[in-house]
Amino acid sequence: MGLLKGTLTFSRYRLPGDLPGRFHDFIDRQIKKHAFQELSVASEEKSSGWTSLENILDTRFEQANYATGDYLAFSCRMDRKIIPPSLLKLRLLEAEKKILSRSRKYISKDQRDEIKERIRLELLSQAHPIPSFYDVCWSLSAKWLIFSSLSPKVQEEFEGLFKKTFDLPLLPFVPWDVKYIDRPLAEQVASLKGGAFLAAQGSSGDLSDPGVLGREFLTWLWFKSEERGGAVMVPGIGDLEIIFARRLVLESGDGEYAESVLCQGLHSDLKEGKAAIREGKKIKEARIQLGKGTDQWEFTLKADRFQFQSLKLPASMNMGEETDDKEGRLLERIYLIETALKTMDQLFSFFLGRRLSPQWSTEDIPRIKKWVQK
Repeated sequence: MGLLKGTLTFSRYRLPGDLPGRFHDFIDRQIKKHAFQELSVASEEKSSGWTSLENILDTRFEQANYATGDYLAFSCRMDRKIIPPSLLKLRLLEAEKKILSRSRKYISKDQRDEIKERIRLELLSQAHPIPSFYDVCWSLSAKWLIFSSLSPKVQEEFEGLFKKTFDLPLLPFVPWDVKYIDRPLAEQVASLKGGAFLAAQGSSGDLSDPGVLGREFLTWLWFKSEERGGAVMVPGIGDLEIIFARRLVLESGDGEYAESVLCQGLHSDLKEGKAAIREGKKIKEARIQLGKGTDQWEFTLKADRFQFQSLKLPASMNMGEETDDKEGRLLERIYLIETALKTMDQLFSFFLGRRLSPQWSTEDIPRIKKWVQK
């Protein structure tokens, strides 16, 4: 993800509850206390900590350069030593061969484990750590945070470091979480069991399962984007431009029983995509062009966790990336990111209202069925 320039890929979090008193003094103390430190012991495998966003070598955060208006923006550095499994296996076989050549006929399991651990530590002491950097943007007033990775393992590492540093709740965010929607809708979402979306085409699923509503949303959004030639009317907002561009991934089933269909091209109105919907598949991810007013974003939306991949900000913003006002440029980029997130959340809220209304089965489903047959 590039908070400073380029495209952005990120996962989303919410921070419920209140911040501690004298928070800015607290954050300054804690972020410096848990700043990144180089591996100090040869046998250590990994190290993680915070660094400056603009200068990844700066772990002292001079003049609180992580604070920008209402936002905190910094980087998370993770260093890890990697031992190729094939190299470890080769060194282990060589050691065993050498021991057996000394007239020994057998090596016990405990001896083999001891040899393997000794070789692993030797290789660790010779390996160089591989650094990775991930951007963090934290809105203090709106209580949201984005982190530039979609990897569950990297997210787990980040969440642990965040908890250790700030001792604040950090919860993955999806727009169908009942804690963040209106109470009447929340009660309906919590009680949903068994999907009825395009049931006549064999679609089914437990809507209480994470991701099912997200996939239904993307499938519905594709229909809405084509219903009026790319214009989607959202109550209270007006017309938004929604175009599905170049790439769709549709899927049904779970785990080893999952079946996927990939549609690629200049346009996503491929017959394979609608045929997959008729078979009960829903869109797992899609490349979307979003237009609001004169601004246009492009990104891949991953439905299961509502994650954004390769978010491209409006062209006018990209043209101004070389200005001297670094703080102003960063704030403008954050504003454009936040606008895209709010707009997609509003689209989802509109979908959810329709999905839980009596009109879903009497109005929406018949129109969707007619569209998917084209």
